[in-house]
Amino acid sequence: MSKETDRFLAPAGQKIRLKDYSTHYDGDTGKKVGKATLTAIKEKLSDYQETLYAENSHSVLIIFQAMDAAGKDSAIAHVMSGLNPQGCEVHSFKTPNASEYAHDFLWRHYIALPQRGKIGIHNRSHYENVLVCKVHPEYILNERIPGYDEVKKIDKNFWKARYESIRNFEQQLTENGTVILKFFLYVSEEEQKIRFLDRINDATKNWKFSSGDIAERALWKDYMAAYEDAITETSTENAPWYIIPADKKWFARLTISQILEETFKGMKLKYPVLPEEEMAKLEEYKRKLMGED
Repeated sequence: MSKETDRFLAPAGQKIRLKDYSTHYDGDTGKKVGKATLTAIKEKLSDYQETLYAENSHSVLIIFQAMDAAGKDSAIAHVMSGLNPQGCEVHSFKTPNASEYAHDFLWRHYIALPQRGKIGIHNRSHYENVLVCKVHPEYILNERIPGYDEVKKIDKNFWKARYESIRNFEQQLTENGTVILKFFLYVSEEEQKIRFLDRINDATKNWKFSSGDIAERALWKDYMAAYEDAITETSTENAPWYIIPADKKWFARLTISQILEETFKGMKLKYPVLPEEEMAKLEEYKRKLMGED
């Protein structure tokens, strides 16, 4: 049975065209009902998190990718606000440092993976290496990969191999118990302009704006092409991409929370059941404690 959230799924093995997806779709629930639903789902997510920790067999990796001002930070803050911080880690990846460049492109992301029983959130991720780096292939030269000492050598075969590395990386993770969810917050160019102007006009938001944001905005078409390629090449049955309409932040948050709820429900998590002898000891301990009165 298909779900409402299936409309946001990027089908595995199919060519993705972002023009087939909406940036402004907001369903039929309305903002007020949507916010109330989000609050209810957050309580359920907290329960699922506790069961995930107790079962200690799986981990969950949640990846957020988007253009600037699409709402990644606020989505993480709102949707995950009900989770226990002890079982959830957020990693925001910036430009690689010297140590990170001294390793392969997946290394810094691998060491940031969540351990069993925990939830990991990657705000930007290993996908920057086929998004930003594809728009700016000169960045690849910083990796000092043998045979790639000139931009002109970074060809289709290079990107094909990099997509394959990502698919293999994620397959290895899923085979070992990590559930992967990848969200592309799809904001329109018009809405980004509005949010940039808001950051400029509001003194409390000036710190969020960078002159580099305008330079990257000028490359919008290149970025959309890079996202289409990346999603097409790496949306798989075990590690799917969801293309989330992000022009209306409340709806993006609601949709992400619904997908998380559906995913946790499908995992069929259970609290561990103690062996009979251990259960018998519990009854003995209970009698002793009751006898202390």
